Amino acid sequence: MSGEGLTVRDLRVTFDGFTAVDGVDLDIRPGDLRFLIGPNGAGKTTLVDAVTGLVKATGSVRFGGQDLLGKPVQKIARLGIGRTFQTASIFEELTVLQNLDIAAGAGRGVWTMLRRRKDIPEPVARALETTGLTELRDRPAGVLAHGQKQWLEIGMLLVQDVKLLLLDEPVAGMSHEERDATGELLRRVSEDHTVVVIEHDMDFMRSFARSVSVLHAGKVLSEGTVAEVQADAKVQEVYLGRASEPEPEATPTTPVAVTEEA
Repeated sequence: MSGEGLTVRDLRVTFDGFTAVDGVDLDIRPGDLRFLIGPNGAGKTTLVDAVTGLVKATGSVRFGGQDLLGKPVQKIARLGIGRTFQTASIFEELTVLQNLDIAAGAGRGVWTMLRRRKDIPEPVARALETTGLTELRDRPAGVLAHGQKQWLEIGMLLVQDVKLLLLDEPVAGMSHEERDATGELLRRVSEDHTVVVIEHDMDFMRSFARSVSVLHAGKVLSEGTVAEVQADAKVQEVYLGRASEPEPEATPTTPVAVTEEA
C-alpha cells in the first residue's frame, strides 16, 4: 500500500484552560482509511486542526519524516497534506474543469487556467475519472448536486498531489446513493493515498472504514477494526450515556456506537 503514514504522540490542545485534545496518540499507516468518531466535543475536528496547523498544539505530529507542529499552514500543505471542511470550498461560477485546473495550476497564469482548451493535463483527467465527474467537466460547479460538490473538492486535493487527505464529515447531508458513491470513491483514493475521515454517520463508517479511532473528552477511548470497536463496552457506554446530545432511540442491547448516527 502506497502513501505516507501519520504518527501522533501526546498531542494536546488547550483553549483558555480547557483541554480539547488531551494526550492523543495515533498511528495511521500508509494507505489506511481511518475513521475518527466520537460524540460532539470529543476533539475530532480540533485534532485535525492541530495536524494542519490551524491551532497551536504540543506533542509530536510526524508525516513524511517531518514534525508538523509549529509549521505554518501553507508549509504543511506543501508537504502533501490536504483537508476538506463540512462545507465544500469550490468556485461555483466556474466549471468543474476550471476548478480542477486552478487547484492544479500553482504558478500558471490565471488566463491559462481559465481558458477553454482541448488538452487536459493528465492529473486533471485522472481526477475527473477517479471522482466520476468526467461527463460533467464543462458544467458550472454551482449546479452540481451536493455530493458531486464534495467529490469535486476531493478531486481538487488529488490534482495537488496530496498524500494525506483529512476529510471532515464528507457525507453530511448526502442521499443514501451519494453516501455509497462517496465510500467507493474513498476506497479508490486510499489505494494510493492515506485517508482520515471525521464522521458521525455510523452506517457509513461501518461500511467503509478500514480502521476506527473513537475519541471521547479529548482522549482516544478505543481503536481497532469496526468489529473490535463495536464490541468495546467502553464505546457503548459513552454513546449510551452521553448527555451532550439527544439520546438516540435504541434498546439497551443495541450497540449504539455503530448503528446510530452520533
